[in-house]
Amino acid sequence: MSPVAAQGEPVDVMVFGAGAIGLWVGGMLAQSGLRVHFVARAGTVGALRARGLKLYPLDGAERTVAPDSLSASESLDEAPQARLMLLTVKGTATREAAEAIERSHLAGTPLISFQNGVDNPGRVRAASPRTPVLAGMVPYNVIIPEPGTVRQASDGRLMCARDAVSESWTAAFARAGIPLDLRDDMAAVQWGKLLLNLNNPVNALTGLPLREQLLDRRCRKILAGLQREALDAMGRAGIRPARVTPLPTHWLPAFLSAPNAIFVPLATRMLRIRPDARSSMYDDRVAGRATEIDDLCGAVIRLAESTGLDAPLNRRMRSLVLESEPGRFYAPEALARALHDAA
Repeated sequence: MSPVAAQGEPVDVMVFGAGAIGLWVGGMLAQSGLRVHFVARAGTVGALRARGLKLYPLDGAERTVAPDSLSASESLDEAPQARLMLLTVKGTATREAAEAIERSHLAGTPLISFQNGVDNPGRVRAASPRTPVLAGMVPYNVIIPEPGTVRQASDGRLMCARDAVSESWTAAFARAGIPLDLRDDMAAVQWGKLLLNLNNPVNALTGLPLREQLLDRRCRKILAGLQREALDAMGRAGIRPARVTPLPTHWLPAFLSAPNAIFVPLATRMLRIRPDARSSMYDDRVAGRATEIDDLCGAVIRLAESTGLDAPLNRRMRSLVLESEPGRFYAPEALARALHDAA
């Protein structure tokens, strides 16, 4: 393991926003020998310095990064120069993060946005015009069962827009065990991923573990309704979402609505998920933090409105996430009634 660069000496990768995704991607790169610096909240910085990281891919093989092989700070002002930045903050914090980058010594460093939704790369470009920005996509769920431990909870491969910068990093990501697939259609990929992320508010409001929720046809039919509205708006706008699952994108609502006798045998990959995994929006609701609902259902609503359509299920879902008490959860039937009665 290469030692982390001293303060002021450039590192290989700077991760801005060390939540579950930031710790996973940055930690996997660090365990492969790259020098990684994390910018995170005080509690995360303290845990990294005290415990380092334990990383568990789906195969269960533990990978570790010792505390003295990591560097972390609470602000960009204390971060060293870097060859590459990874932005993994929630969409609600993107503008503030990008403005901080633009004011800092890191402006101009290439950045990959590994964030949900379709709007974050544009937000970064607007707030930090000196920073080259590439859209990225994380297909899998990651959880933090305890400080210093990060577990991959479902499968998939990272994706990123193809250009000279991303091409120069593919070998490093592959060596780290997190292969980076380069795409020429990242806008379509982001819309395809957004269709899957519409499950996040369903999970956040039911409070069920993701696998249990996906095995409940009532929950799947709610997700299918949200996706149908999104697909209608995309079709009107001329957007063809990329296929990011084994199924063609337009088959997803019908597949999700199918009885368990049909869904379960065919959903092997979708159900290959840890039994304790939940969405990050669930975590945010429980903690009383702002959620990414405006980057998910909000994006569908905005697209629908721009094409002269409405998206009543997504509109009502957005309202429920914003208005429901953090500790209140809905049984699947109650959530379906709340959505369809309003719509």
